[in-house]
Amino acid sequence: QLQLVESGGGLVQPGGSLRLSCATSGFILDYYTIGWFRQAPGKEREVVSCINDISGSSTKTIYYANSVKGRFIISEDNAKNTVYLQMNSLKPDDTAVYYCAADRRYPCTVWRTIPTRLDSWGQGTQVTVSS
Repeated sequence: QLQLVESGGGLVQPGGSLRLSCATSGFILDYYTIGWFRQAPGKEREVVSCINDISGSSTKTIYYANSVKGRFIISEDNAKNTVYLQMNSLKPDDTAVYYCAADRRYPCTVWRTIPTRLDSWGQGTQVTVSS
């Protein structure tokens, strides 16, 4: 089965940094769009960041939610089949469970509206930003 496993979450003080990892298996990462959702208590699920990398596409583009733009950086290591989310200048509002997801069909721009159609999800990792 396609599998994604998140790690790197934890407790960090405001202004601090964390790097989340999403280790993938069962598919070739380069053929999939992959990214991060987050779900905070009392808030709707949000697409944090996403890399468009659909099989057969001629370009790779990166999406960031406005709430994290300028603070978070998504990257991937194809040799390790791992996607990272570097989170800097963390704020209490960033507190959430962060989920990695991957899909071979849908571009990042529609992930918000069709999350149940995505191919694979990780189990999530908790990020808590507090003093």
